[in-house]
Amino acid sequence: MVLTHVHDLDEASAASAVVFASRYVQDPLPRYELGEKSVSKDAAYQIIHDELLLDSSPRLNLASFVTTWMEPECDKLILEGINKNYADMDEYPVTTELQNRCVNIIARLFHAPVGASEKAVGVGTVGSSEAIMLAGLAFKRRWQNRRRAAGQPCDRPNIVTGANVQVCWEKFARYFEVELKEVRLREGCYVMDPDEAVRMVDDNTICVAAILGSTLTGEFEDVRRLNDLLAANNRRTGWDTPIHVDAASGGFIAPFLYPDLEWDFRLPLVKSINVSGHKYGLVYAGVGWVVWRSKEDLPDELIFHINYLGADQPTFTLNFSKGSSQIIAQYYQFLRLGFEGYRNVMENCMESARTLREGLERTGRFTIISKEQGVPLVAFTFKAKDETPLAFKLSAELRRFGWIVPAYTMPANLEHMAVLRVVVREDFGRPLAERFLSHVRMALEELDHAAKGGPVPKMRLTIELGPPARGSGEEASARVVKREAVVPVHRSVSLAGGKTKGVC
Repeated sequence: MVLTHVHDLDEASAASAVVFASRYVQDPLPRYELGEKSVSKDAAYQIIHDELLLDSSPRLNLASFVTTWMEPECDKLILEGINKNYADMDEYPVTTELQNRCVNIIARLFHAPVGASEKAVGVGTVGSSEAIMLAGLAFKRRWQNRRRAAGQPCDRPNIVTGANVQVCWEKFARYFEVELKEVRLREGCYVMDPDEAVRMVDDNTICVAAILGSTLTGEFEDVRRLNDLLAANNRRTGWDTPIHVDAASGGFIAPFLYPDLEWDFRLPLVKSINVSGHKYGLVYAGVGWVVWRSKEDLPDELIFHINYLGADQPTFTLNFSKGSSQIIAQYYQFLRLGFEGYRNVMENCMESARTLREGLERTGRFTIISKEQGVPLVAFTFKAKDETPLAFKLSAELRRFGWIVPAYTMPANLEHMAVLRVVVREDFGRPLAERFLSHVRMALEELDHAAKGGPVPKMRLTIELGPPARGSGEEASARVVKREAVVPVHRSVSLAGGKTKGVC
């Protein structure tokens, strides 16, 4: 550990900081254990603050869909609500009411058949992973109830989805003992094929999961076609296979940019939808949502009624205590932006994505595999087959400029493809996009020179500044006192282990 800014602390705090750090400096493999004595609050803050300086800048993290900027007024509300436990609904009834308002806003945004005076069915979660677990449990229980009522076995449930699903679906399948049947991707088709998905459905299928905004390429799957094919299959077989839409990334994009696209509760087989508030819902990490078409789609036996703090509290979550700040922040964004504001933000994101797409195409080196309709991101590969390993080297090279750009291999059947992906968020505007493209061009030059047998030649100059020379006005004099060659060192990056399926 290296301490900096110790001089900014008072004498006692500085001494505490040095003592604390010395425990770890002496041991190359320190044992992190609770210290015997306290340190001052200033020292504790400074030590942790300095260590966190080594983290990357969140705004330059182009790997993540998660929001990294909110308005100062919302930041203030977050701090004001940070000590409220959302589970204490009776003690914080207004916070509970804000969550209910958010659920109703989202349900109506997704065209749930909710009357003007009716309440929508849904819940806030800590993210789309928890939301998907809850939706999956509802599907499994409804399927089990139908099978038991018909005197049929209910021990081998399965879900059909594409191989492009986020890893939380694999977690659900493993944790809750559900077989995951994945439709394999193929060259030129990087999302689930609805025809192939319906062919994989059987009487043990609890639902088919469609993705509105693939993690790998941002593409929207054709939920309308899936609904039509599945409806025909249900009529032919007598089954009642429903659809869940994983709209973690696209749920707050499609309603504003593609209002005529039918993917939500307008389709009769769509029974539940999850969406991430901390992605394009424009809230910091820690909030997701799941909404159901109707009460009949959420089995009542999954809802717990507890009397923990003096009042009946219905709850359907995988955890109990959690912070209220993200719920409050989500309501702030709904109130602050409205439909117009969200549409403007999404249009700006798409414009920045177009700038990136066009700039990358102008290099002549890349094939863009993401679609223009979908999540505002750009996924691309090197055109030349023999340049596939360069994807990982380019990712590493861009880190020199502070950018975090993931490189990953595609799922089974397309493992030969190495993809880079840039996610555009609200705080990534045209100036940053242009700067990023200039750094991509510089990184490509570095890689090309290295491939030809040597790095880009550079010269470091040491310049000595002196006082203004006589007769030269107010400008300082300068002279070169040292010249030295700089030779960059490149490390090779293996394709092995490069797969980062589910990167978000």
